Amino acid sequence: MRIDETLLNEAKAYAARNGRSLNSVMEDALRQLLHRSTEVAERPRVELVTTDTRLKPGIELTPEFIYSLFEHDEIETSLQVRADAAQ
Repeated sequence: MRIDETLLNEAKAYAARNGRSLNSVMEDALRQLLHRSTEVAERPRVELVTTDTRLKPGIELTPEFIYSLFEHDEIETSLQVRADAAQ
């Protein structure tokens, strides 16, 4: 097995800082990599649903449009906080 010298030196330094052997660091890294790829393969697909009526098909999500959405939400939140405080 060949490992990039810079990566190997980083792994050796990590092992030394943590009082571990290089072998145990490499085994743990490989285990994590293999476990993560298995998790991703088993993870169910998630469908994101939006309920915001301002987002219609064909609307281009430009930075300006997204900013205006945030700004609108901040105004609504501010007005609600004021209304709650007045009660």
